[in-house]
Amino acid sequence: MKLKLIISSLLCLLWASSTIAQDSQFTQFYAAPTYLNPAFAGTSVQNRLAINGRNQWPSIAGGWQTYNFAFDHYAPSINSGFGILAMHEKAGSGALRSNTVALQYTYEVPIRRDVFFLPAIQFGYSNRNINFNDLVFSDQIIRDNAENSLETNGIQPHGFFDMGAGALLFSKKYWFGLAVHHLNEPNESLFPQTVSILARKYSAHGGYRMKMPGKFYNRSKNYIVAAFNYKQQGDFNQLDLGAYVETEPFTFGLWYRGLLAKSNGYGYLNQDAVALLVGINTNRYKIGYSYDLTISQLGSPNSGGAHEISIQYEWSNKRNARLAKRRIVPCAKF
Repeated sequence: MKLKLIISSLLCLLWASSTIAQDSQFTQFYAAPTYLNPAFAGTSVQNRLAINGRNQWPSIAGGWQTYNFAFDHYAPSINSGFGILAMHEKAGSGALRSNTVALQYTYEVPIRRDVFFLPAIQFGYSNRNINFNDLVFSDQIIRDNAENSLETNGIQPHGFFDMGAGALLFSKKYWFGLAVHHLNEPNESLFPQTVSILARKYSAHGGYRMKMPGKFYNRSKNYIVAAFNYKQQGDFNQLDLGAYVETEPFTFGLWYRGLLAKSNGYGYLNQDAVALLVGINTNRYKIGYSYDLTISQLGSPNSGGAHEISIQYEWSNKRNARLAKRRIVPCAKF
């Protein structure tokens, strides 16, 4: 157990001080739409509250835990959407913690009937820190598992400003979005004498929604939704491909995450996980659960995969409620 703590602590310190960090991710990224792309702020037309929780690799000491809270609102009188999100992340046995708060603004531009374009911008502030007392060093083990280490604490909490932008194009049947986060590539190092650049993250995402054929095709409320999400940050990239079956009030989804055409440099297939998703959608609530089955060399029995839960709640005034019935955003619900 001590060995695991030491390894986790060292990895955590190395990651924090000298590498190019990567952002957290959600399997149910459409249940955290404004985290995926600030241009989604206000797209529900109603007031929307979203809460997301992810526990990644729970079988590994010091796994990654992510919590997201977001609220967005649409103001039809000025064709604008406003959003705010707050995120908390915890990783490693050294209790590496990150907190982020961001404000978002998007403007809706009608292209033609039922086709809209939304550019957006985001401004945020992040803070990172490691609880030095939770780290285990070699001198503590040598000195019969001493409670305190003789190591000098050179870690300091660090805060930085962050910027992002995005754009979204959608009709009743399809959507396509582009987003870039960390435009200013801030330094997030916890050591004053070092630099750890938070690389820009680029993402492209989209999909298509169609009714399931049936005897009463035009009245059907059952849909098939195909979607994708591609991300690149520094030297790392990832493609998510998936599909949903929506039959009110339930949604069932299957996703694959990986890039088989790209070598990972170690002679293995570059693949990460297969995700299973189930959700329920009522008039105001959307509740989803997903599980990531790890198919990389790490393996689910060793990692424990990833569990994720999402909760969305929507409400509106009478004016926005009437508008929500006319303007349909086809994006997946989870």
